[in-house]
Amino acid sequence: MMKQRRTMQAFIFDGTTRLANIPAPQLVPGEAIIAPRLAGICATDVHITRGYMHYHGVLGHEFVGTVVECDEPGWIGQRVVGEINACCHHCPTCARGDEPHCPNRTTLGIDRRDGTMAERFRLPLANLHRVPAALTDEVAVFIEPLAAALEIVDRSHVRPTERIAVVGDGKLGLLVAQVLRLTGAELVVVGHHPERWELLQAQGIATNGDPQALAARDWDVVVDCTGSPAGLEAARRLVRPRGRLVLKSTFHGTSPLDLSLLVVDEIALIGSRCGPFAPALRLLERGLVETTPLIHAIYPLAEAEQAFGAAQGQVKVLLRMSSGS
Repeated sequence: MMKQRRTMQAFIFDGTTRLANIPAPQLVPGEAIIAPRLAGICATDVHITRGYMHYHGVLGHEFVGTVVECDEPGWIGQRVVGEINACCHHCPTCARGDEPHCPNRTTLGIDRRDGTMAERFRLPLANLHRVPAALTDEVAVFIEPLAAALEIVDRSHVRPTERIAVVGDGKLGLLVAQVLRLTGAELVVVGHHPERWELLQAQGIATNGDPQALAARDWDVVVDCTGSPAGLEAARRLVRPRGRLVLKSTFHGTSPLDLSLLVVDEIALIGSRCGPFAPALRLLERGLVETTPLIHAIYPLAEAEQAFGAAQGQVKVLLRMSSGS
C-alpha cells in the first residue's frame, strides 16, 4: 500500500478553471484510490465550465490509471479504466440492472464526485476494469467514449440493411461511426472538418460536408454527435418518418427542436449516454476501432489550462499525470 497524500495538484472548476492544491482523497470501504496516468478532455468538461450540471470540483471522467490503494490487495498496482457512475446497488433502479440511472448515484467529474484531472481520485472497485497488457495508455484512455458509442447499438438494434447518418465529426462522431460501420449498414458522416476524414475514408466510411446535399427525411437512423442545437436540427431534417433519432451529445443550454414534427412523423427519439466497458475493451484489443489518429496533443497536468484551450476545436487532447507516489 502506498503512502497516503494529504494534498495534491488538481485542475478544478469553481466558477473559473484553475490548477489548485487541494486535499487528496482518502480511502473509503469498497472504493479505490487511483493515480491517473492519462486523462482525456471531453466536450462535456467544456460544457461544465459553461454551467452544465452546475458542477464545481475536479474536472474529468475519461482516464486510464493505476490503483494505488484499496481494501482488496489484488487490485493494487493494476492498470484500470472505470465506469463513471457510482451507484448505490440497493435501490429498485439498480436491482433491475439500470445502475447508470441510479437516483442515488454520483458521477465522476460531473455530479458530486471529484474527477480524474488530478494526481489522485477515488472510484468504487465495482466500477473498475483491468486494462489488457496489449493496450497502451494512449489507446485505453478512449474506453469511456468508445463505450458511450457502443450504447447506441445496445439501446437500439441496428440492421445491416439500414441507412445511417452520423452528424458531427468530433471525437465522439468518429468513434460512433467506427462502431456503426461494424454493423454492415450503409453509413455516412456529416461534418465540417475534412482534415479529420482520412481515418473514416480509409475504413470505407462515406463523408459529407454539407447536410443539405443529403436527401431529407431519407435515413433510417440519424445520430446527433454535435452537442449543438444546429447539429440537432440538421439531424432532425435527415431522419425519415418512423425512423430513429439518437441523441448522443449533452450540452449546456436549450434546443429549439420542434417536438410536434417528431409526433407527426412518428420519430423514435432515443437518448444515449454511458455504455458497456467490456465490449469496448474487446474492440480495442482486437484492433477493430482506431483511436491513435484522434489524439491532437498530450499536455502535463501543470499545463491543464493551456490544454483546455487547445482542446476546443481539436478531436482529442490528453493530460498526462505523474505516476509517482
